[in-house]
Amino acid sequence: MDNKSSHIISHELICTVVDLGSGSEVIKIAKENQISGGTIFLGNGTINNRLLEFLSLTQVRKEIVIMIAEKTTAHKALTILNKKFEFKKSDHGIAFTIPLTNFLGARNCIDKNNPEKESRGVKNPMYKAVFTIVDKGKGESVMDAAKKAGTKGGTIINARGSGIHETEMLFSMPVEPEKEVVMILAKNNLVNAIISSIREDLKIDEPGKGIMFTLEVNKTYGLN
Repeated sequence: MDNKSSHIISHELICTVVDLGSGSEVIKIAKENQISGGTIFLGNGTINNRLLEFLSLTQVRKEIVIMIAEKTTAHKALTILNKKFEFKKSDHGIAFTIPLTNFLGARNCIDKNNPEKESRGVKNPMYKAVFTIVDKGKGESVMDAAKKAGTKGGTIINARGSGIHETEMLFSMPVEPEKEVVMILAKNNLVNAIISSIREDLKIDEPGKGIMFTLEVNKTYGLN
Protein backbone atom coordinates (compact mmCIF):
# COMPACT_ATOMS: atom_id res chain seq x y z
CA MET A 1 0.00 0.00 0.00
CA ASP A 2 1.21 3.51 -0.81
CA ASN A 3 2.13 5.01 2.57
CA LYS A 4 1.66 8.53 1.25
CA SER A 5 -1.87 7.92 0.06
CA SER A 6 -2.82 6.02 3.21
CA HIS A 7 -1.67 8.84 5.50
CA ILE A 8 -4.57 11.05 6.54
CA ILE A 9 -3.92 14.54 7.86
CA SER A 10 -6.51 15.78 10.34
CA HIS A 11 -7.19 19.49 10.73
CA GLU A 12 -9.16 21.34 13.36
CA LEU A 13 -10.73 24.76 13.73
CA ILE A 14 -9.49 26.56 16.84
CA CYS A 15 -11.88 29.02 18.45
CA THR A 16 -10.90 31.26 21.36
CA VAL A 17 -12.97 33.91 23.12
CA VAL A 18 -10.86 36.52 24.90
CA ASP A 19 -11.02 40.09 26.21
CA LEU A 20 -11.30 42.94 23.74
CA GLY A 21 -7.82 43.72 22.44
CA SER A 22 -6.37 40.28 23.20
CA GLY A 23 -7.18 38.69 19.84
CA SER A 24 -3.95 39.94 18.26
CA GLU A 25 -1.96 38.35 21.08
CA VAL A 26 -3.74 35.03 20.45
CA ILE A 27 -2.77 35.14 16.77
CA LYS A 28 0.81 36.19 17.62
CA ILE A 29 1.24 33.19 19.93
CA ALA A 30 -0.38 30.91 17.35
CA LYS A 31 2.02 32.09 14.64
CA GLU A 32 4.93 31.35 16.96
CA ASN A 33 3.58 27.80 17.11
CA GLN A 34 3.29 27.06 13.38
CA ILE A 35 -0.21 28.41 12.72
CA SER A 36 -0.20 30.79 9.78
CA GLY A 37 -2.92 33.20 10.96
CA GLY A 38 -6.57 33.63 11.85
CA THR A 39 -9.66 35.84 11.83
CA ILE A 40 -10.91 38.05 14.68
CA PHE A 41 -14.62 38.77 15.21
CA LEU A 42 -16.12 41.15 17.76
CA GLY A 43 -18.72 39.69 20.12
CA ASN A 44 -20.64 40.31 23.33
CA GLY A 45 -20.86 37.92 26.27
CA THR A 46 -24.37 37.28 27.59
CA ILE A 47 -23.94 35.65 31.00
CA ASN A 48 -25.48 37.60 33.87
CA ASN A 49 -25.37 35.02 36.68
CA ARG A 50 -22.65 32.83 38.23
CA LEU A 51 -19.97 31.92 35.75
CA LEU A 52 -20.73 28.22 35.47
CA GLU A 53 -20.55 27.10 31.88
CA PHE A 54 -20.02 28.60 28.47
CA LEU A 55 -17.66 31.55 28.10
CA SER A 56 -17.38 32.58 31.77
CA LEU A 57 -18.16 36.08 30.56
CA THR A 58 -20.10 39.12 31.74
CA GLN A 59 -21.89 41.66 29.54
CA VAL A 60 -18.68 43.00 28.00
CA ARG A 61 -17.24 43.06 24.51
CA LYS A 62 -15.06 40.12 23.56
CA GLU A 63 -12.98 39.02 20.59
CA ILE A 64 -13.53 35.65 18.94
CA VAL A 65 -10.44 34.32 17.18
CA ILE A 66 -10.84 31.55 14.58
CA MET A 67 -7.83 29.65 13.19
CA ILE A 68 -7.18 26.39 11.31
CA ALA A 69 -4.28 24.00 11.90
CA GLU A 70 -3.25 20.37 11.66
CA LYS A 71 -4.64 18.51 14.68
CA THR A 72 -1.37 17.98 16.57
CA THR A 73 -0.29 21.57 15.93
CA ALA A 74 -3.71 22.87 16.99
CA HIS A 75 -3.66 20.98 20.29
CA LYS A 76 -0.09 22.07 21.04
CA ALA A 77 -0.93 25.72 20.34
CA LEU A 78 -4.10 25.48 22.44
CA THR A 79 -2.13 24.13 25.39
CA ILE A 80 0.26 27.09 25.15
CA LEU A 81 -2.62 29.56 24.79
CA ASN A 82 -4.27 28.03 27.86
CA LYS A 83 -1.07 28.51 29.85
CA LYS A 84 -0.84 32.14 28.71
CA PHE A 85 -4.49 33.14 29.20
CA GLU A 86 -5.38 30.76 32.08
CA PHE A 87 -8.83 29.92 30.71
CA LYS A 88 -9.63 27.85 33.81
CA LYS A 89 -9.96 31.08 35.81
CA SER A 90 -13.29 32.87 35.90
CA ASP A 91 -13.82 35.51 33.20
CA HIS A 92 -10.60 34.60 31.38
CA GLY A 93 -12.47 33.30 28.33
CA ILE A 94 -12.59 29.90 26.65
CA ALA A 95 -10.91 27.93 23.89
CA PHE A 96 -11.99 24.84 21.99
CA THR A 97 -11.36 22.96 18.76
CA ILE A 98 -13.75 21.55 16.16
CA PRO A 99 -12.73 18.78 13.72
CA LEU A 100 -12.83 19.78 10.06
CA THR A 101 -13.62 17.54 7.11
CA ASN A 102 -12.92 19.73 4.09
CA PHE A 103 -11.76 23.28 3.56
CA LEU A 104 -9.96 25.53 1.08
CA GLY A 105 -7.95 28.73 1.31
CA ALA A 106 -6.10 28.09 4.57
CA ARG A 107 -2.41 28.57 3.84
CA ASN A 108 -0.15 25.72 5.04
CA CYS A 109 -3.21 23.66 5.99
CA ILE A 110 -4.48 22.11 2.76
CA ASP A 111 -4.98 18.36 2.99
CA LYS A 112 -3.49 17.35 -0.37
CA ASN A 113 -3.62 13.64 0.43
CA ASN A 114 -7.36 13.44 1.00
CA PRO A 115 -9.16 16.74 0.23
CA GLU A 116 -12.63 15.17 0.31
CA LYS A 117 -12.30 12.81 3.24
CA GLU A 118 -15.43 11.88 5.15
CA SER A 119 -16.09 13.29 8.59
CA ARG A 120 -14.50 11.27 11.35
CA GLY A 121 -15.83 13.54 14.05
CA VAL A 122 -15.17 13.15 17.75
CA LYS A 123 -16.08 10.00 19.62
CA ASN A 124 -18.73 10.76 22.22
CA PRO A 125 -18.11 14.54 22.46
CA MET A 126 -19.33 16.16 25.68
CA TYR A 127 -20.20 19.51 24.07
CA LYS A 128 -21.63 20.80 20.82
CA ALA A 129 -21.52 24.31 19.41
CA VAL A 130 -24.87 25.69 18.28
CA PHE A 131 -24.66 28.55 15.77
CA THR A 132 -27.67 30.69 14.86
CA ILE A 133 -27.51 33.47 12.25
CA VAL A 134 -30.34 36.02 12.53
CA ASP A 135 -31.14 39.62 11.67
CA LYS A 136 -29.46 42.33 13.70
CA GLY A 137 -31.26 42.80 17.02
CA LYS A 138 -32.52 39.20 17.20
CA GLY A 139 -29.45 37.80 18.95
CA GLU A 140 -30.83 38.47 22.42
CA SER A 141 -34.08 36.71 21.47
CA VAL A 142 -32.04 33.67 20.45
CA MET A 143 -30.30 33.75 23.84
CA ASP A 144 -33.62 34.12 25.68
CA ALA A 145 -34.94 31.03 23.89
CA ALA A 146 -31.74 29.08 24.62
CA LYS A 147 -31.80 30.03 28.30
CA LYS A 148 -35.35 28.68 28.60
CA ALA A 149 -33.88 25.34 27.51
CA GLY A 150 -31.14 25.42 30.12
CA THR A 151 -28.09 27.11 28.62
CA LYS A 152 -26.17 29.55 30.82
CA GLY A 153 -24.97 31.92 28.13
CA GLY A 154 -23.32 32.43 24.77
CA THR A 155 -21.69 34.98 22.53
CA ILE A 156 -23.37 37.31 20.06
CA ILE A 157 -21.11 38.13 17.11
CA ASN A 158 -21.86 41.22 15.07
CA ALA A 159 -21.41 40.03 11.49
CA ARG A 160 -21.34 42.84 9.00
CA GLY A 161 -19.27 43.81 5.98
CA SER A 162 -17.15 46.93 5.74
CA GLY A 163 -19.40 48.24 2.94
CA ILE A 164 -23.08 47.98 2.14
CA HIS A 165 -22.47 45.53 -0.71
CA GLU A 166 -19.86 43.45 1.09
CA THR A 167 -20.23 40.40 3.30
CA GLU A 168 -18.30 38.75 6.09
CA MET A 169 -17.39 35.07 5.79
CA LEU A 170 -17.98 32.65 8.66
CA PHE A 171 -16.97 29.02 8.07
CA SER A 172 -16.99 29.82 4.33
CA MET A 173 -20.63 30.98 4.59
CA PRO A 174 -21.51 34.49 3.42
CA VAL A 175 -23.09 36.49 6.24
CA GLU A 176 -24.89 39.56 4.87
CA PRO A 177 -24.44 42.92 6.63
CA GLU A 178 -26.71 43.65 9.59
CA LYS A 179 -26.71 40.07 10.88
CA GLU A 180 -25.86 38.57 14.26
CA VAL A 181 -24.26 35.19 14.81
CA VAL A 182 -25.10 33.61 18.17
CA MET A 183 -22.59 30.99 19.33
CA ILE A 184 -23.64 28.72 22.19
CA LEU A 185 -21.61 25.87 23.64
CA ALA A 186 -23.85 23.30 25.31
CA LYS A 187 -23.63 19.85 26.81
CA ASN A 188 -25.05 17.12 24.62
CA ASN A 189 -28.07 16.50 26.84
CA LEU A 190 -29.22 20.12 26.35
CA VAL A 191 -28.60 20.55 22.62
CA ASN A 192 -31.91 19.20 21.29
CA ALA A 193 -33.93 21.28 23.75
CA ILE A 194 -31.95 24.42 22.87
CA ILE A 195 -32.45 23.85 19.14
CA SER A 196 -36.18 23.22 19.60
CA SER A 197 -36.64 26.33 21.73
CA ILE A 198 -34.79 28.61 19.29
CA ARG A 199 -36.57 27.03 16.34
CA GLU A 200 -39.98 27.62 17.88
CA ASP A 201 -39.40 31.14 19.25
CA LEU A 202 -37.51 32.53 16.24
CA LYS A 203 -39.53 30.66 13.58
CA ILE A 204 -36.28 29.54 11.97
CA ASP A 205 -38.15 27.27 9.53
CA GLU A 206 -39.80 30.28 7.88
CA PRO A 207 -37.98 31.90 4.91
CA GLY A 208 -35.69 34.75 5.89
CA LYS A 209 -35.91 34.09 9.64
CA GLY A 210 -32.37 32.75 10.03
CA ILE A 211 -30.02 29.80 9.82
CA MET A 212 -29.04 27.36 12.56
CA PHE A 213 -26.46 24.58 12.62
CA THR A 214 -24.45 22.59 15.15
CA LEU A 215 -20.85 21.37 15.22
CA GLU A 216 -19.19 18.79 17.40
CA VAL A 217 -16.61 20.22 19.77
CA ASN A 218 -13.34 18.46 20.48
CA LYS A 219 -10.73 19.72 22.94
CA THR A 220 -11.94 22.43 25.34
CA TYR A 221 -10.46 24.83 27.88
CA GLY A 222 -12.27 27.19 30.24
CA LEU A 223 -15.46 25.11 30.61
CA ASN A 224 -16.57 23.77 33.99
